[in-house]
Amino acid sequence: MAYDVTGRLHEIFDEQQVSEKFRKREFVLEVQDGQYPEHIKFQMVQDKTSLIDPFKMGDEVKVTFNLRGRGFNKNGQMLYFTNLEAWKIEPASGGNAGGSFGGGQQQAAPRPAAQNQNPTLRAQPSAAPIASDDDNDLPF
Repeated sequence: MAYDVTGRLHEIFDEQQVSEKFRKREFVLEVQDGQYPEHIKFQMVQDKTSLIDPFKMGDEVKVTFNLRGRGFNKNGQMLYFTNLEAWKIEPASGGNAGGSFGGGQQQAAPRPAAQNQNPTLRAQPSAAPIASDDDNDLPF
């Protein structure tokens, strides 16, 4: 399934040689979606890792990507992960500016269902933290 998004390159990471037969490179795109910007991490794999070479941080680009998901068994527990796998990057054009998602090859395709289903989520940032950093075991 192909999607595209337009945004500003926020960060570009170095290529990683994950195994003898697999390499990847990641980058972060800043996308305006309502009041607050979203920072979305994409990955490029194998021969696509050089697609980002002509661009620099701050450039406005259009990224075409596939949504990928896989499961794996770790110590008897099934775990899942999702990747946004970029396969085309081009300079942004006036046609899809503003960071909106669209259906890759089909201009009239609906937006992905998971985006912005609960608009109250971004209404007001909370004044007090929910949990302190000491009892937060999330990696971010």
